[in-house]
Formats: sequence, structure tokens, C-alpha cells
Amino acid sequence: MENLLANSTEAVAIILFGIGFTMLLFHRNLFRKLIGLNVMDTGVFLFLASMGYIEGRKAPIITNGIQSTEAYINPLPASLVLTGIVVSVSVTAIMLSLTVRLYMRYHTLNLDEIYKMSEHIEDDR
Repeated sequence: MENLLANSTEAVAIILFGIGFTMLLFHRNLFRKLIGLNVMDTGVFLFLASMGYIEGRKAPIITNGIQSTEAYINPLPASLVLTGIVVSVSVTAIMLSLTVRLYMRYHTLNLDEIYKMSEHIEDDR
């Protein structure tokens, strides 16, 4: 239990990833799948950010002439999180636009119903 409290940020990140992954797998609604994907992204970003933080160290900006690497945190996880957020926003925008187009065509967001309707459209051709 003591390790769990010491690593609570990582545990929350894993729980968020699990919630998002479960939503992605088990919901049939496209909008809920999109929310699940964003929750998964949040879990990954939280995990990366928590791995990059080291207690007692500062941001990697050289001040007072201190150039020792032990005085600063690693900037790589922060840059990965920032890049991931940009990619996540782009993917979310594309997925939302495709979801709107699917809703305009089939008047539902349920994947099973969309699949059945698309089979009937192909059979009519």
C-alpha cells in the first residue's frame, strides 16, 4: 500500500488508460469511443509527465551558472507530451468530422446499425 501511495500519479495514469481502453472496446457509440480514446491519451500524457518529474530538480533553464545535469529534470518527456497533445487534437478533430458525416448519412452513431445499413446500401448497388 505504501508503494501505491508513493506512485499514485502512475497508478492514476494506468487507471485512466484502462478506463479509456474499456470504453474504446465495449461501447458501440462512435462518440463514446472518441471520448475513450481521449481518456486513454490523457492517461499516457500523465504517465509520461510523471516519469519526467524528479523531486527537488528544476526546469532545464540554466540560472546562476549551474550547468550540472543533476540540477535539472529531463525535458524529453515534456516535449513528448506536448507533441502528443498536438497529434491528439488533430486526430480528435478528424474523428469528430468523420463522426458528423456518418451521422448525417445514417442518422445514428451506433456502429452495429451503421454496419447493417451500409450492407443494405451495397446490396442495392
